[in-house]
Amino acid sequence: MPTHGSLTKAGKVRGQTPKIQGKVRQSPVSKLRNKNNFVKRFERRRPPGQKRPERGGRR
Repeated sequence: MPTHGSLTKAGKVRGQTPKIQGKVRQSPVSKLRNKNNFVKRFERRRPPGQKRPERGGRR
């Protein structure tokens, strides 16, 4: 099976990109995170997963 491009060019763009420091992120307090999850799942009745159902649907 042929390769897509030569292996000598592998990682070229990533090597040229300047390194920047990541942000220090704090996750929300666990009690608040649990409350948000409860609202999302049970009060708004959102299905699990990342695909949301389309609005409107069939009539």
